[in-house]
Amino acid sequence: MTNTLLIIEDEALLASELARYFSKGGWEVSIAHSLQQAEQFLSGQALDPLVVLSDMNLPDGNALDLLEKLKPEIGSSEWVFLTGYGSVADSVRAVRLGAYDFIEKPCALDRLNLLVEGAARSARAQRRLEQQTASQNHQYSIDSLIGSSPAMTQLRAMLKQIANVPFSSLIVSGETGTGKGMIARILHYSGSRAAAPLVEINCAALPRELLEAELFGYEAGAFTGAKKRHRGLFEQAHTGTLFLDEIGEMDLDLQSKLLKAVEDLRIRRVGGEAEINIDVQIIAATNLDLVEKVAEGLFRRDLYHRLNVINIRMPALREHKQDLDQLVPQFIAECNRKSAKGVSHISEQAWQALKSYDWPGNIRELHNVLERCVLLSSDHNLPVEWLQLQTPQTNAAHHNAKVNQEGVFIPLDGSISLHEMEKFIIQEALNRNDDNVTGAARMLGTTRETLRYRVQKYHLKCKF
Repeated sequence: MTNTLLIIEDEALLASELARYFSKGGWEVSIAHSLQQAEQFLSGQALDPLVVLSDMNLPDGNALDLLEKLKPEIGSSEWVFLTGYGSVADSVRAVRLGAYDFIEKPCALDRLNLLVEGAARSARAQRRLEQQTASQNHQYSIDSLIGSSPAMTQLRAMLKQIANVPFSSLIVSGETGTGKGMIARILHYSGSRAAAPLVEINCAALPRELLEAELFGYEAGAFTGAKKRHRGLFEQAHTGTLFLDEIGEMDLDLQSKLLKAVEDLRIRRVGGEAEINIDVQIIAATNLDLVEKVAEGLFRRDLYHRLNVINIRMPALREHKQDLDQLVPQFIAECNRKSAKGVSHISEQAWQALKSYDWPGNIRELHNVLERCVLLSSDHNLPVEWLQLQTPQTNAAHHNAKVNQEGVFIPLDGSISLHEMEKFIIQEALNRNDDNVTGAARMLGTTRETLRYRVQKYHLKCKF
């Protein structure tokens, strides 16, 4: 990245001296002797300086007015102001406009160089962030959703409509592996909050107390181990998007606290006294039927209606198998790039196997299967023998037959979700202990209370 510096200075001798000094340091320097000339340089990005070193008062006006006028166009350039007649009001205004620094003349060149180098580092960081954001915007554009089936066409049309409105919350539902996280990223990077943070958390991955601390933050000393203040995910996502994956697994007590945060847009850290204003849009995702959970009393009805402003249902892959014609070549090309392979031919036998399979693990399973085939390929043909697609009968056999005295076997091919694995393991531990929770907890290396919570969560039978 070229180090470009624009000097705005009406004193010709001082401007030349500064230009000569910074040119020796490797800077590409331009000089403007008036605000009008500087505006001509900066308007329309004719010149995109990393740093602007400007006198405050020039014959045709105040440079702060120029900064205020052009700030939206040159937001990634840092401004350093030099003045011989600076006032407190000017310095306060410069800071409010986002100027990097404000110093008085005369100023030693060494000190000025330190300021300009610091401003350059700040500007470079801002530009890298903008480039990364632009790259993610492209990666997670609505058109990145592959498929020409009616289901995917309708989904893309819905996302285009939603991305243009300032929604407060929505729910993405669908089977595991259908791409709910992808939808959350598309909505964030295609919407008005694209430049703000997207913060994601899986509500099923953390116990209740830790999830509360992660979401809302905590003050020093709030609990054992809280040595210093921690900003929660709500604060980290301020002005952006908070993605709550597996919202259906959240504890009922914590749901009430989440409801208050969503409704009031104010949170209180664990152990804190003050309330903090937040501005976030919430995207919640689940593979459970929340209406059924509400009827069973396992999910708060008021929270469901508060989040369910918009509901997006992700179709299972078996509902749009015709999209395999586009998905398979796309995933193979992606896997080829990552593994330096050259698979380019899919035999008729392979296509028949892919299209006759029901894909219970949906897009995730398809991607994993193709990644395995590409990794284990020996030429340009997709190896049919490594598809290893299992029929429902074979899957059932896996569930029932892979239990022996030493342990259990669970296939990691995307056909079984994480919570199904957990449920299966807990059920097997209960079976081996005559449904005794204490014995099963000892076998699994956890506490009786933790296992009791899981047993109730999965509606398993046991002896308390």
